[in-house]
This record gives sequence, structure tokens and C-alpha cells, in this order.
Amino acid sequence: MRATVIHGPNDIRIEEVPDPRIQHPADAVVRVVSACICGSDLWAYRGVASRVAGQRIGHEFLGVVEEVGSAVTGFAPGDFVVAPFVWSDGTCDYCRQGLQTSCPHGGFWGEVGSDGGQGEAVRVPYADGTLVALPQDAVSDEKLHPGLLALSDVMSTGHHAAVSARVRPGATVAVVGDGAVGLCGVLAARRLGADRIIALGRHRTRTDIARSFGATDVVAERGEAAVEAVREMTGGQGAHAVLEAVGTEESMRTAISITRDGGAVGYVGVPHGGSAGVDIAQMFNRNITLAGGVAPARAYIPELLTDVLAGVIDPAPVFDRTVGLDGVPDGYRAMDDRSALKVRITF
Repeated sequence: MRATVIHGPNDIRIEEVPDPRIQHPADAVVRVVSACICGSDLWAYRGVASRVAGQRIGHEFLGVVEEVGSAVTGFAPGDFVVAPFVWSDGTCDYCRQGLQTSCPHGGFWGEVGSDGGQGEAVRVPYADGTLVALPQDAVSDEKLHPGLLALSDVMSTGHHAAVSARVRPGATVAVVGDGAVGLCGVLAARRLGADRIIALGRHRTRTDIARSFGATDVVAERGEAAVEAVREMTGGQGAHAVLEAVGTEESMRTAISITRDGGAVGYVGVPHGGSAGVDIAQMFNRNITLAGGVAPARAYIPELLTDVLAGVIDPAPVFDRTVGLDGVPDGYRAMDDRSALKVRITF
């Protein structure tokens, strides 16, 4: 089969790799129908996050079950499924409490020795604990695929930021970051009943999506200028809930500074730059809560899936370019130079 492989910074290739096969009774093999490139993949593409030459890459995909191991009871060949970006056994203490990202038997797609999502097929460990079934008729409804695919990571991660920041009906929310996760955070905040949503971003095509998702205001400034702008539009108080979806020192500093006293920051941006953006004294003096981390997408997908299927939310607009497998290297270049927001891969 063919799959996306990373060999080093700016070196993404499509290569022949071994076909996946059942290795353990709890495994399934899934033929990929749709996948995508994530903003977090760019850290490896840029050489910021290290990868072994020849390592598989990609962690978001929809597919059809091709084969199941003898211990798999919840799925059968032909089932249409979505995979969260982390596999998990579904039975440990962490999984039962909805924190599948801490499963001791879990892992991330694309780790050394595992299959990446940007390929023609994937071996799924612990299929019963990992996969989520989709309506069978959705296989042929390609208009639904982008919205369903977003559940595997960006929509679930945006929702995790909103939940962690304690977004509630009537709240004022600010979202730091105009990437796919930040935009999905806007959508999640609207879904949870926020009254006012301030999107921080300077790219017009992205802030237009933010407005369509429910943003009531846009702040294009950065740093101290952004802090001043948000405080001015909130009567000097800041936002009840702030979603941080970037992961840099500046973004975290901004997020904490625009949070209202007694409010909360939900952080989901993959950290780059250490903890210098976290001012503990400021948080202590102003009673600011910091919560978040890696999103347990498996815990969120069922409830979000219901709303996607019902048309209550539609995260599909975060995908602004679609390529076939051979177009993946160009897709990485497009996301890296910001000519594309999020690239979807069809098979």
C-alpha cells in the first residue's frame, strides 16, 4: 500500500509500505476513505519536533473496516468508522473516566512502529475501545465526510478547550488562534451557549470562517495591543473564558492576560517554548484557572457526532483544500506557507 512518510524537515514523501495486518486479537484493519494534515504535523515538517527518517505521519482519518481480530466484538468488515487521534483500550481506569489520552495501552498514530493516518489503510489497536461507528449510509454521502473527519481531532480539541475554560450560556469568550482548532473552538463556544465570542486572528479568510461559526468580534492585534483591545471591548474586565489554541509563550501570555478575574483558560495548543508564558503570580492574584491539555477526543466524539449529523454544527469549512494522496507533499507546503488552512486527503 501507499502512505505518507516523513524523512526530515520539509521532506514528505509518498512511498510503498507494508500492508497492515492483524497482529493482536483486538486489532482491526481500516481502509482509509478520508484523512487530513494537522497543524501539529507542521512542527515535524519544520523540524521543530523530531522524527525518525522514514516514520509514518498523520493522525486523523475516516475509513471502512476491512478485517477484525478474533477479540473484536463491536465492529465487522464493512462498518464505516472515525478514529480519534489516539488509540485506547476502552477498559482501563483512565478510559472509563473519559481520559483516553492517558490510557497505559494507548498511543498516537504515526509513532515509530505504528501506522500513520495519511495512508491507504491503518492497523487499529484496541478497535473496540478506539473506533466510533458512523451511519452506514454516510459512506456514500461525501458531503458529510469533512464534518465527520473534523471530529477525529480539531473539532474535539476545540470542544475540549471550551469545556476546560468552563464556557457556559451567556459567557463572554475569547479565542486565541485562528487555525482549525481555534476556529472549531469558536464553534464549540457557540454550541455551549456563549453570548459573545471574540476571535483573535489577523487572516481575513480565517476570521470570516470564525464569524460564520459564531464569532461576534475580531481582534487582529497581537501581544499587548491585543490585550488592550479585548479589555477595552469588555469594559476593562476581560473574558469569562479564554481558549488558547496556539501553544507559544506569547499566545499563553495573551490568553491569561485577557481572562477576567475568576475566569478560566482552556489550553489545547501544543506547547512550544516552555512555560514562560504562564505567570503564576498573575494567575494567583486574579484567581485564574488554567485547564486543558491533550483532548480526549474519544470521549467527545459521540455527543459531537450527534450534532454534526443533525446539522447543529458543521466544522467542514475548516477544510479549504482537498488533494489526493499524491498531492500530500504540496498540501504540507500549502499549510506551511499559510496558503491553505487545513488540507483534506481523499482516497
